[in-house]
Amino acid sequence: MKRLEYPFKKEDIRELKVGDMVLISGKLFTGRDAVHKRIHEGTNPPISLENQIIYHCGPVVLQDKKGKYEVKAAGPTTSIREEPYQWQVMRDHGIVGVIGKGGMGPKTLEGCKEYGCVYFHAIGGAAQVLAEKIKSVDNVYWEDLGSPEAIWELTVEEFPVVVTMDSHGNSLHSKVEGSSLEALKGLM
Repeated sequence: MKRLEYPFKKEDIRELKVGDMVLISGKLFTGRDAVHKRIHEGTNPPISLENQIIYHCGPVVLQDKKGKYEVKAAGPTTSIREEPYQWQVMRDHGIVGVIGKGGMGPKTLEGCKEYGCVYFHAIGGAAQVLAEKIKSVDNVYWEDLGSPEAIWELTVEEFPVVVTMDSHGNSLHSKVEGSSLEALKGLM
């Protein structure tokens, strides 16, 4: 098990390899379809994403009477929807990691290699368990997009993920797809 601590450093990210299990502690920023599209269309994010990790997640967040936010569920969103935009966010904003589920495609893999980024897979169906790893909601941005689509600034402790695309051009998703196609050919 590897540990990744905030502030994140490119050299630490480049040491990660496909299959590494990682516990992340520090800041994460959520960002789904609407955030990526807005950034792609030329709007700068309200915070610097340099050396940050984006979590493809639409958390369920409640606010108490004192205005304090609490995350009740924080499962990963299917990442492939961000494929048209993710490489550009890597290039233009210097992110070092993306967390989601289901993997991403060749543009993102090339972006990981070229810009020193990794794709982390979080466990789908474990939204409440993952929410327990969120220690605080530090801010929210772009609320006009709606709660699930807003950028939530979170502090996490030992958030569990697995590297499935690394900065060396390796992809567990491509490997599994290739072996699955070979197995299918053998069955036909």
